[in-house]
Amino acid sequence: MFSSLAHKKFLDKLMLAVFFTAGFITIFITIGIVYVLLSDSIKFFQEVSIKEFLTEKEWTPVFATKKFGIWPLVSGTFLIAGIAVAVSIPLGLLIAIYLSEYASVRVKEVAKPIIEFLEAIPTVVYGYFTLLFVTPILQKIIPDLEAFNSLAPGIVLGFMILPYTASMAEDAMKGVPQRIREASYALGATKLRTAITIVIPAAVSGIVAGFILGASRAIGETMVVAIAAGMYPNLTLDPREPIQTMTGYIVQVALGDLPYGSIEYLSIFAVGLALFIIAFIFNSLALWLRTKIREAY
Repeated sequence: MFSSLAHKKFLDKLMLAVFFTAGFITIFITIGIVYVLLSDSIKFFQEVSIKEFLTEKEWTPVFATKKFGIWPLVSGTFLIAGIAVAVSIPLGLLIAIYLSEYASVRVKEVAKPIIEFLEAIPTVVYGYFTLLFVTPILQKIIPDLEAFNSLAPGIVLGFMILPYTASMAEDAMKGVPQRIREASYALGATKLRTAITIVIPAAVSGIVAGFILGASRAIGETMVVAIAAGMYPNLTLDPREPIQTMTGYIVQVALGDLPYGSIEYLSIFAVGLALFIIAFIFNSLALWLRTKIREAY
């Protein structure tokens, strides 16, 4: 009996040490990422003022005339993310309502893995699929659509983030107690009305959090936008024109032959720091909204 008790205590201490080590490694890696971004960004801002970085409307570090205004990259990033969210949110919500309220167990067993499989497809495959298949189809519908544009990758990116929006929304709706649905049915409400007026408001915290995390994922996407959106830092909100995103610029410079330590090379760390801050704000907003909405309900 005593040996069994000692064995359980040993296992408890061992698992505690494993969990602590895993958490520490995660924190250490995050601190390391922030340190690298900050240290090289400081070198960049020693040569380029923060005012120019935040107010200038041109981004041409690799051109003969160098300009370091980040807004063309920010606008391109949010334009594509906005298109992706506009595609993903209604589709994700409809899929979540169907899986949560209408689908049988067998259908769920087939549909959910298919949706989650979208996340497993390499993003470079999505990129070439967008460039060689989706863009030509859209050009037949919109004749003045450029070969590189933000509309096609935005649409494809919307399907890429469906595993976040649909799965999280469905999980949140599934967590609503069945007795609430039955009470609504007893009052004569249909399944659709119950889902829209009862289930969705009760699960809104998880749904909103999923949508924001999906938007954060769209903002950080790299290969689809690098391949299909172009590499022209264009300050525009026209989805028919080529643009460049923050991640696309980082890929462009990282794959180039720019000398290590040059201002052009250091600029990717400044862009990376800005992207890190934006993603951190979105993720923090998702957690904050989830907490506040739960308190409200």
